[in-house]
Amino acid sequence: MSFVISRGQSYKITYEKWSNGKKIENQDPILVYANSSLTLVSSVGIFSGKNNFPFEQTYINRSSQTLIQSAQLNQNKSISTKDSLGLSKQSFELLNETKMILGYKCRKAKTIINSNTIELWYTNDLNVKGAPTVLGQNLGLVLEMNRNNNFVITATKIEKLKKLPLEIALPNSNFSDGLTYRDLLWRSRFVTLSVFENETINFSDKSKSNDSILRFANGTVILRKVKFPEIKNGSPVFVELKTNSTGDAYDRTGSLFVIPVKGENTFFNGLKSGMNTLPIYQNGNGKTYQGVVLKDDYQPLTELMRFFTPFGIKQYNHISLKDKTWYNEVPYRQDISELQPILSEQEMWVGAFIGNYDQGGHRVSLEITIHPQENETKKTTFALPLFNTTNVMEMGGQEYATMFSDDKGLEVTFTLDKSLKNAQLRYITTGHGGWENGDEFVPKKNSIYLDEQLAFSFIPWRQDCGSYRLFNPASGNFGNGLSSSDYSRSNWCPGMVTNPMLINLGDLSAGNHSIRIQIPQGLPEGSSFSAWNVSGILLGEPVE
Repeated sequence: MSFVISRGQSYKITYEKWSNGKKIENQDPILVYANSSLTLVSSVGIFSGKNNFPFEQTYINRSSQTLIQSAQLNQNKSISTKDSLGLSKQSFELLNETKMILGYKCRKAKTIINSNTIELWYTNDLNVKGAPTVLGQNLGLVLEMNRNNNFVITATKIEKLKKLPLEIALPNSNFSDGLTYRDLLWRSRFVTLSVFENETINFSDKSKSNDSILRFANGTVILRKVKFPEIKNGSPVFVELKTNSTGDAYDRTGSLFVIPVKGENTFFNGLKSGMNTLPIYQNGNGKTYQGVVLKDDYQPLTELMRFFTPFGIKQYNHISLKDKTWYNEVPYRQDISELQPILSEQEMWVGAFIGNYDQGGHRVSLEITIHPQENETKKTTFALPLFNTTNVMEMGGQEYATMFSDDKGLEVTFTLDKSLKNAQLRYITTGHGGWENGDEFVPKKNSIYLDEQLAFSFIPWRQDCGSYRLFNPASGNFGNGLSSSDYSRSNWCPGMVTNPMLINLGDLSAGNHSIRIQIPQGLPEGSSFSAWNVSGILLGEPVE
C-alpha cells in the first residue's frame, strides 16, 4: 500500500439509493471519503467487514489525477487497475439550475451514457471533489446522481473528519490491464465448473478413454466426472457450450446430459456393458428401445441441453460466398436452473453426444456456471427424469426413437411418495429423418397425456433457421436460392439450441400416475425413416 498525505479538511459522505421513488431495502450505503489529496468510494459494509466477496473500491489520486479500482475477490486474492486518462474523458453539459442538498448549494450537470440520461448535482462549497460512482469525480462534490428519473443515489449525511481513516491507502502493486481486471472481477461473482476444453467428439476406433475423459461409441459420446457444489434454491444455473467442426461437414444432433455417479442402475451400465443391459421399453410396434423410460429403480438420462451442430463451421470456412463472413464457432448458452434439485451437491457424469460417422468430427468446450442468488419464496423443489428417447449411443447400437409409429407412442408410469403442487413437465422434442417428406420437414402435433387425459398439445416448428446462415459454410445451395440450413424444421435449426417447453400439469396427488406422448410419425420411404427425440423431466413442489 502507498499512503497519501492528507491536506486540508477531510469529509465522510454517506449515500443511499432509491428506485422509482422508493428507498431500496436492505441496501449497503455508499461511503465517500474525500480531501484535497484523495477520494475513496467504498461502502458501509466494506468498512464494517460485513460485506460479501467480491467487493470493489475506487480511489482517485488527486495529485496525479489517476483513477484506481481495487477489488477483493476472496479472503486471499485482490486485484487492481489504474487509469490516468479515465477522468479526463468524461464530458458534461453544465446547466444553470441549482438546488439545496443537505444545506449546500448544488449545480446541475448532465450527460448521456449508453442511452441513459444521467443528472449530477454537485457543490463546490466544501472545496473537495468526489462522487458516489466514478462519474463526475472532477465536477466538485456530487451529492446526488439521477439516472433516467427512476434510480437515484443521494447524500444523506456529511461528516467533517480531522483526517482520513488510517486504513485508507492507495494500492501500489499487482495492477492489471482494465480488461483483465473487469473479467476477473466478473468471474469471481459466480462458480464456474470447467467440464470439457477443446475435446474431440468423432467416430474413430482410435478414440480412447483417459484418466479424466471417458469415451464411448467410438468417440461419439464423452463423459467427465463432476462434483457439483450446493446450489441454493433460486440460484441461476447455466450451461455454456462452444463447438466447431474438425472434419464433419453436416448438421448433427447433439445432447448434454448427466448420470448420477452413485446410482447402481443407470445409463452408465449401458455405456460400459452394452445397450442391451438396460431396461427395455416396448409398445407393440415390434421394436425394443433400450434405457429410454423410468422403470423400477432405473432413471433415464437427464438431458441438460439439446443442440444441433451447423454445416461445417470453421473447418469449411474456406468456402467463399459474396457478403458472407462465416463464424468460427457456435456458442450455445442455456438456463437450466430448474434442474437444481438433481444437481445440487451431487457427483455426476456430465456427458456430451454428437451423432456423426466422421473421423474428424467436432471439437467442444463446456462450462457450467452457478450464480448465487437467494429465492425469497424458499420453495422446496422436486425433479424426476421420466423419459429420454435421444439415442446418444446411436453409434453403439441404441435404437432410433421410432416408437411413435404406434398410436400408443411413448408411455411412462411413475409413483409419487408425496403430493406435488404446481407440477410441470420439462419437455424437449425434435423431429428427424426423411427428406422432404420426413418428419424433420413436416409439422407434426405432439400430444401429452396425463393419466390418459390430454394435458397439452402443440406443433413444434422453427421458422427462423435462416437466421443461422453464417454458422453454416458447407450448407448445400439449391436452385431456388435457398440453402439447406435456411429450411424450417421440426423444432430445430442447424446451429441452435432447442428450448424445453414447461408444460403445466396442475397439482398431482401422491400415488401412481402416467404420462404418454403421442406423435403421428411419418411412414418410412425406402431406406429413409422418421424418428422423434423427446425428453421429459417432472418438476414441482412437494407437499409436506
